[in-house]
Amino acid sequence: MTMAETVNYKLWTVCMVQDGNRILLIDRQHDDFKGFIPPGGKVEFPESIVDGAIREVKEETGLEVRNLIFKGIYEYVNPIAKDRYMIFNYLTRDFKGELLENPPEGRLVWVDIEEAKCLPMQKSIRRRFPLFFEEGTFEIHVEWDDIKDEESKVWIKRT
Repeated sequence: MTMAETVNYKLWTVCMVQDGNRILLIDRQHDDFKGFIPPGGKVEFPESIVDGAIREVKEETGLEVRNLIFKGIYEYVNPIAKDRYMIFNYLTRDFKGELLENPPEGRLVWVDIEEAKCLPMQKSIRRRFPLFFEEGTFEIHVEWDDIKDEESKVWIKRT
């Protein structure tokens, strides 16, 4: 890559909120990101990644979370478009507050973890979903083929 080439970096978070055998999911039914997803979103500059995760959970659910457990990184790379999106994934069992009555991203539902595995989810969420509940951390690297408009390589590492 030459000095003139620029890579677009974007940082995102996901925070799985767990209460016993249940997790909080958003039934998101708008734009290109339909399906059941955990709360999360873009990290705003100059906030820290953890602060971004905490803020996103509050904005999308109304809950205040703390004691986030880092679970792993999900990375999307498009070599042609020069995009690199890094999604930092967290789990928490420490929360307080009341769920929003009119959440901005979709209906909020508490779902049994095993039942959640059968819900419609985006491929990227489904791929990492079980890893939130395993010991250790994960790194998932996905390379996008811009010409075929599909994933070309997927690399998963557990630590």
